[in-house]
Amino acid sequence: MATIFHVDMDAFFVSVEEIFDPSLKGKAVVVGGPANARGVVSAASYEARKFGVHSAMPLRTASQKCPHAIFLNGNRERYVEYSRRVEAELRAFTPLVSMASIDEAYLDVSGATRLHGPPLAAGHKLHERIKRATGLNCSIGISSSRLVSKICSDQAKPNGVLWVLPGTEARFLAPLDVRKVPGVGKRTEEALHLCGIRRIGDLARLDPAFLEQRFGKWGLALAGKAQGLDAGGWFDSSFLETEDPKSISHEHTYDEDTAERGRLIATIAHLSEMVGRRLRDHGFFTRTVQIKLRDADFHTITRARTLAHASQLDTEIFAEARALFEKNWRGAPVRLIGVQASNLEQTEGQSSLLEQSNRDRWRSAMAAADRLRDKFGDDTVSLAAGLQGRFRRRVDETSAQRLEPAPERPQRPKSSQSTQSPPDRD
Repeated sequence: MATIFHVDMDAFFVSVEEIFDPSLKGKAVVVGGPANARGVVSAASYEARKFGVHSAMPLRTASQKCPHAIFLNGNRERYVEYSRRVEAELRAFTPLVSMASIDEAYLDVSGATRLHGPPLAAGHKLHERIKRATGLNCSIGISSSRLVSKICSDQAKPNGVLWVLPGTEARFLAPLDVRKVPGVGKRTEEALHLCGIRRIGDLARLDPAFLEQRFGKWGLALAGKAQGLDAGGWFDSSFLETEDPKSISHEHTYDEDTAERGRLIATIAHLSEMVGRRLRDHGFFTRTVQIKLRDADFHTITRARTLAHASQLDTEIFAEARALFEKNWRGAPVRLIGVQASNLEQTEGQSSLLEQSNRDRWRSAMAAADRLRDKFGDDTVSLAAGLQGRFRRRVDETSAQRLEPAPERPQRPKSSQSTQSPPDRD
């Protein structure tokens, strides 16, 4: 029987901020940006959560719910550094570690009983080790599956350890709200409520065939999840197996809508640099470049173009993104702008000798620029066109998280009508 730990850092961004400013401890703190800024909450202290503030909530809504909270921009570099420190402790505990995001990980400790003791004792040992090495609190869930362990760590928050004995997984899950199932969001929860499903136990009692007919493949995954099985999305892969990303993108939301063409183009250049850097970091080339434009009324357009040759060069990504912008922007003030690379490949493809020589020169220049950025910071070197487009990245748009598999996209019930997704910001 497998023994899987899920380690989830408690209010990670806020906790890191408290290390650098101890006066924040015990106060309502929100990380994501100023209270009156556009954008969303990236993290909230437990004191702020008592007032209904949670991650992904618009900052302005958070300020209304908790006007006395301290709002911070956040510091991407600090969070990445502390994530690496946590990961180092996890890998020293066991080599079988799968980082799920910047602040959570799964560990397979099935063969570590002699070294660390029984599961609960091992959990407390790891808990104390992380606190001692980083100064941060975490919550640890322990069970025979990743899914149940993830739910366990959530139930153990804050700063706790919870072990579900093998064979008792369904009994543990039964009384919990169906929203506790990873991948079940607000819309899926509403759809399940329409079927009379409010607890995980309600879900477990239903015939999988009914769930499949009602929700498609997602219904079968839900049936497995209700039994405590690793099923659907992330949980379909084996423990240490990772999927290649389907796309790499960066977006920026302006504090005030702008129709200043030069500023918009400069932002596109800077976003193109960010996308190109991540492509090179992960060894990918893109065949398709896409831009996103959102106006003040949240009307959003996306336009894409397929490249003649796969690329990872900032200059080529920017050229295509700019061409798309020039062709599709009608002069209206822009609220949000984004650049995406998709149709990712691991090879560049063939080109003429002259083109290849030019690209080789640019590749050498980009490699040198990346080395300077690694040493002195991301804004050390920039395309001339992007100099005026630099912005202080919000934590929710920095891609501090690692490249992860695409999130689960549950199907709506077949009898219900589909609706357009709400805006992703306020």
